[in-house]
Amino acid sequence: MRSLFALLVPFLLAGPAQAVELGVGDPAPAFTLPDQHAEPRSLSDYRGGWLVLYFYPKDDTPGCTTEACSFRDNINRLIAQNTAILGVSMDSVESHAAFAKEYELPFPLLADPEGEAVEAYGALSDYLVLKFAKRQTFIIDPAGKIAKIYRKVNPDEHVQDVLNDLRALQAND
Repeated sequence: MRSLFALLVPFLLAGPAQAVELGVGDPAPAFTLPDQHAEPRSLSDYRGGWLVLYFYPKDDTPGCTTEACSFRDNINRLIAQNTAILGVSMDSVESHAAFAKEYELPFPLLADPEGEAVEAYGALSDYLVLKFAKRQTFIIDPAGKIAKIYRKVNPDEHVQDVLNDLRALQAND
């Protein structure tokens, strides 16, 4: 009889499960999730304006902190472009509250511990016993459609790419 480990090895080596592939022009999947203050936030709350929805693996880790602080440092530029920002991970409301407080993040961090929104956007890494959000970002237009997708994100340069792409997208709007 084979051991449980021997049965699991092929699944673990295969990597994460294949995710849903959303494309530019697709309607952004609806969600309602609590923010770091336990206040519910829905996609529909942002209708009529631009939204940057970014997914990240874990609060208070180096890349996630770099990315969050970069969005924080550029919040006025995003606001000037009529754009809201939401961060989403599978961490708890409490974890988000501590992370937002420590780094003075002026935008909502949404808790998705079950990974429902993370999965709906195709940003779920699922290694059977370990699940987390991939570092991915979606720009959503005022009509609720996906205008830009970033599947590979460099936390050091990402916000500048987002700002440049927002400018171009809004110029064509």
